[in-house]
Amino acid sequence: MPQLDPASYPSQLFWLVLTFVPLLLILWKVALPKVGAALEARRARIDADLDRAAKLKDEAGAVLAAYQKSLAAAHEAARAELKKVADEAAGEAAKRQAELGATLAGQIKDAETRIAAAKDAALANIRSVAGEAAVAATERLIGVKVDRAALERALAEAARESR
Repeated sequence: MPQLDPASYPSQLFWLVLTFVPLLLILWKVALPKVGAALEARRARIDADLDRAAKLKDEAGAVLAAYQKSLAAAHEAARAELKKVADEAAGEAAKRQAELGATLAGQIKDAETRIAAAKDAALANIRSVAGEAAVAATERLIGVKVDRAALERALAEAARESR
C-alpha cells in the first residue's frame, strides 16, 4: 500500500496541511457562525415562546379569576332573586290565607246565626206543638179546657226546669 510507505509521508503531510487548514478556516469563518446563529435564533425563539406562554398563562389565570368572580356574583344574584320571589310568594300566600280566614269566619258567623235562628224557631215550634198536644191531651183525658195563659206559664216553667 502506498499510503503506508514512509517515503511518501512528507508529501502526504503537505497535502494534509494544504487541504485541512483551508477547510478548517472555511468551517471556522463560514459554517460555524451560521450554525451558531441558527442555534442562537432557535434559543431566542424558544425563550420568546416561553415568555409568551407565561404571559398567556397569566392572562388565562386573570380571565379564570374574573370568570369565577362573575359566576359567584351571578350565583349570589340568583340566590337573592330566588329568596325575593319566595318571600313574595310567602307574603301573597299569607295574604290569601288571611283573606280566606276572614271569609270563612264571616261564613261561620252567618251559619251560626242561621243555626241559632233555626234553633229558636224549632224551640218555639216545639213549645207551640207541645202546648197544643198538652191542651188536647188534657181535654181528652180529664175533659178540662186549659186557657192559653195557664198553658204559657206551664211551658215557661218547664223550660226553666229543663235548662
